Amino acid sequence: MPVLLKKILAWGFFAFLIFFIAFRPDGAAQTFKSIGAVLMAIFQGFGDFLTSLMT
Repeated sequence: MPVLLKKILAWGFFAFLIFFIAFRPDGAAQTFKSIGAVLMAIFQGFGDFLTSLMT
């Protein structure tokens, strides 16, 4: 992927993120809570798997 396209997509993503947080703070907070819950579940699963390997 060309470097210019990556930069345009990155700046577009950050602009959308700022817009989303500024105009929909409740929705943005709920989205980030959901993402955090999913990440915690994934890491918990990895932890359980590694614990099972050790015992």
